[in-house]
Amino acid sequence: MTEPAPLTCDLCVIGSGLAGMSAALFAADRGLSTVLVGRTGEIIFATGLLDLMGVHPLEAGTLWEDPWAGVAAVVKDLPQHPYARLSAATIRAAFQEVLVFFETQGLAYTGFPDRNAAVLTSVGTAKVTYRVPLTMWKGVAARQSKADCLLVDIQGLKGFSACQIKATAGGAWPNLRTVKVVFPGASPHGEVFPERLARALETEGVRANWAAVLEPHIRGASAIGVPAILGIARPVAVMRDLEKRLGCPMFEIPTMPPAVTGLRMKEAFERGLAARRVGLLLENRVFRAIVRRESEFLLEAGRLEPERTVQAAAVLLATGRFMGGGLQADRHGLREPIFDLPVHQPERREDWHREDFLDRRGHPVNRAGLQTDEFFRPIDATGRPVHSRLFAAGSILAHQDWMRMKCGSGLAFSTAYAAVENAQAELQAG
Repeated sequence: MTEPAPLTCDLCVIGSGLAGMSAALFAADRGLSTVLVGRTGEIIFATGLLDLMGVHPLEAGTLWEDPWAGVAAVVKDLPQHPYARLSAATIRAAFQEVLVFFETQGLAYTGFPDRNAAVLTSVGTAKVTYRVPLTMWKGVAARQSKADCLLVDIQGLKGFSACQIKATAGGAWPNLRTVKVVFPGASPHGEVFPERLARALETEGVRANWAAVLEPHIRGASAIGVPAILGIARPVAVMRDLEKRLGCPMFEIPTMPPAVTGLRMKEAFERGLAARRVGLLLENRVFRAIVRRESEFLLEAGRLEPERTVQAAAVLLATGRFMGGGLQADRHGLREPIFDLPVHQPERREDWHREDFLDRRGHPVNRAGLQTDEFFRPIDATGRPVHSRLFAAGSILAHQDWMRMKCGSGLAFSTAYAAVENAQAELQAG
C-alpha cells in the first residue's frame, strides 16, 4: 500500500484543548495553513465558564472582583507567570476573537464589562468567572436578587441534584424550590445521560413535551434553573424556545464533568476550524517529531501507530499537562515526550507535593512545565530557544497554577494568541 503524501502546512498545532483549538483558530484567521493534531482531553471537562483571573495570592485565597486588577497583581508578584509576558491589550484581543468565533457557532457569551460574575454551581456554591454562557446568565441575576426560583431535577440524571443545590445555597437564598421530573421519552427507573438529553432538546417536539412537563410546577417562579442540557449546537435558540413556551426566564447550571458544556465547545471549534480549512487529525497523537532542518519539522501522527506525516514550517505545542499527555511522570521526574524538552520542576520528586494535601499554596508540581522566552519559544538550560520556530502555549507552560488561580481560559487563549502571532512573524521573516 502506498503511504499517503505528507500533509504540508505553515503551522502544526499539537493539542486539542482550549489552547490548541484557539491557536488553530488564530492561525487560520491570519491566513496560515494549519494542521491540528490532538486527542480529546481536558476540553470535554469544561464547564463552559471562561476564567481570566480569580484567586491571587493562593496562600491568602484572595478573590478578585476585578480580574484585570488581579492580572496586574500577578504580573507584579509573579514575574515568571505567563501573564507577565503579555499586555492587557493582547489578553483582551485574544478573548474577543474567541468570543466572536463562539457566537458565530451559536455559543453566545456575556458578562460584566470589567468584573467577574458569580455563577451557581451544581453543588450550590458560587464560581467566580469572567465570561458566562448566555444560557447561564439569568442565574447570575437571580442569585444576586435572591429571586423565587424553581430548580429542576431530572429522574435518572446523575451528578446533579437540585436538592443539594438548595441545601447549600438555601440559607442565603431562601426562595429556592425544587422539583424532580421524568424527561420526555425516558424511563422513570433508568439512568439518563446529559448528551442524549441535550441532543433530544434540539428537536421541537421534545421541547414542547418537556415544556408541558415543567409548566404545572412554575407557580409564579421568576426563573427556572435546569441542568446544562439545553442543546449542543444551538443552546441559546433552545433556551429561548423553552422560555417562550413556558412564559418564564430560564438558566442553565453547570453539571459535573464530563459535561455537555465541554462538548459544545469541542464541537464548535471542530465546525469552525473545518470551515476554515484547518487540517484536523483528531483523536491522533504525535509519535515522533523530527527536525530535518531549521525550517522544517516532520511529525509522525496516528491513532495507535504512525499513519500520517505532517510537514510543518513551525510547530506550536499545546498538549497540556498530565491529562493531555503534554507531561509524563516516572520515578525520576517529569518529561516532555514529543521533543524531549527541558521541564521546569522541583529538584526532587519528594518535593512535588506538600505534606498537607489541602495546603492553600498548592503543590509545587502544579507549577511545573516548559519555560519559554518572551516569544513563547521553549528554552534550554542556557536560556536560549530550543528552536526558532517551536512555540508553546496553555497549561504546559511553567510558573502557573491555572486551576487554583482560576485563570485557565485566559491563559489558554492569550498565550495561544501571542504564540501564533510570534510564529507568523518568524515565518514572514523567512
